Amino acid sequence: MSTTGSFKAVAKEFEGEQAVDADVIIVGAGPAGLMLAGELQLAGVRPLVLERNPQSRETPKAHGIGGQILELLRYRGLLDRVAEAATGPMPAPRFPFGGVHLDFTQLEESPMQAFPIPQARLERLLAERFAELGGAVRRGHEVVGVSQDGDTVTAEVQGPEGAYQVTARYLVGCDGGRSRIRNLVGIPFPGTSYPEVNRLATVTMPDSVTTFENGDLNVPDVGRVSLGFNHTEGGTFALGPLVDGVVSFQTTEEDPTEVDDDVPLTMSELQDSIRRVLGVDLPLGEPLRLSRYQFQARQAERYRDGRIMLAGDAAHMLPATGTAINVGMQDSVNLAWKLAAAVHGWAPADLLDSYHDERHFAGGRALLQTQSQVALRRGLDSAAEALRELFQELLRDEQALRRMGALVGADIRYPSSGQHPLTGAFAPNLTLHTEQGTTSVAELMHTARPVFLDLADRPELREIVRDWHDRIDLHVAKSEDRPADAILIRPDAHIAWAATGDESVDAAALRDALTHWFGAPRQATAPTSDRPA
Repeated sequence: MSTTGSFKAVAKEFEGEQAVDADVIIVGAGPAGLMLAGELQLAGVRPLVLERNPQSRETPKAHGIGGQILELLRYRGLLDRVAEAATGPMPAPRFPFGGVHLDFTQLEESPMQAFPIPQARLERLLAERFAELGGAVRRGHEVVGVSQDGDTVTAEVQGPEGAYQVTARYLVGCDGGRSRIRNLVGIPFPGTSYPEVNRLATVTMPDSVTTFENGDLNVPDVGRVSLGFNHTEGGTFALGPLVDGVVSFQTTEEDPTEVDDDVPLTMSELQDSIRRVLGVDLPLGEPLRLSRYQFQARQAERYRDGRIMLAGDAAHMLPATGTAINVGMQDSVNLAWKLAAAVHGWAPADLLDSYHDERHFAGGRALLQTQSQVALRRGLDSAAEALRELFQELLRDEQALRRMGALVGADIRYPSSGQHPLTGAFAPNLTLHTEQGTTSVAELMHTARPVFLDLADRPELREIVRDWHDRIDLHVAKSEDRPADAILIRPDAHIAWAATGDESVDAAALRDALTHWFGAPRQATAPTSDRPA
């Protein structure tokens, strides 16, 4: 059986252009790659996912997902499935931040939530969703070379049955921090590798270990071990609360030697690290999770090179936990609808360039907050302790705490020339009352199509939008907490335009926004080429 025959048999023919094996090749089946694959499949685009590992990865890496990506999953109807796959209930909204804590429990409504779900389980969920939409991952197929011209990208692949080539209209490297795609294309990846090793564990604790009222541990023959961050001459020991006999902690030690994250962490290695950092032997029970990692702060100089793009860790490495999956999966949702527009022939000339513009900006914001965490946690002298104490004091103010929640949760507002303050922001999940009944913005976004939402019965605006009826869903509704007369929502749930209330201004601005993001109306022009500028 030919390794490419099944795709060639169903290849879509483009009149006057070279036939391709797939619309988009995705290299890497981690969270970013699988999210991109599902989004493309939902948009009617044929992705081919190539993963070099022959089996799904089970090595513990990230152990949770939180921030803005949870709302995006809600908007795709996937959040309940994530909740079912989680290893426990949504925890209280308290998050470590560079040696201090963001405690959102004091707020009436938290700006950030998280689910405890191992990365391997999240990947299985995303792969299952991709399969339900008709896709499949080719595992054990490693991309060893790429080339591109004005119309296509060709990948050289080493598979279980030998070498072969596949051709597509675009290719996306979602192949991690050591991205071969990024290296093959020659995209610089400047930044810093921190000379330290982090070992993270979730373990049961013997009954002899108890807690003090403030959450500190009382350990026989050791004494008191403080909740939170303990800085010693050997490194840092970060301790979480003991809950139902289970505790999570992390050791951080200076070590310039590069370690292989794919080699499992053992209990023996973990105990040795605890001894070096704390200077004592800590009694531990059964391990529930063990992982090891090193931090880097890096960002690709560009996320696009012609028909080749980068997403996830291939585009950015972030030096703090709890951020990378969130930002990487948001890369994929931003990119997917733009690739689909290019493949379907209605993308405006600069649409794919906006992927770099928007997500490079978002990656820069993520680097800002994660590198700030590095500065806070790595200082061990009295000045660093004073900085952490002052920072924690500032976080008692609600406005500062909400701002940090949005920053850490990657709740991004893209820079925009729009006049309305909502433009560029994530669309709020309004409750909507329509002639068909009650629904919500999240439910309208399940199909990953653009949505025009008329909340104030503006027929003159609806008439303009009807010229784009082939690619935009139009809804009329009422909402008690209406943020604007009407809003135009992109497939990634960010607002492309919102009404100001001035009829003459609104009509012209709406037509400009529709053309800027969704191309010329179909009846006004012939199908456009998807060639990059």
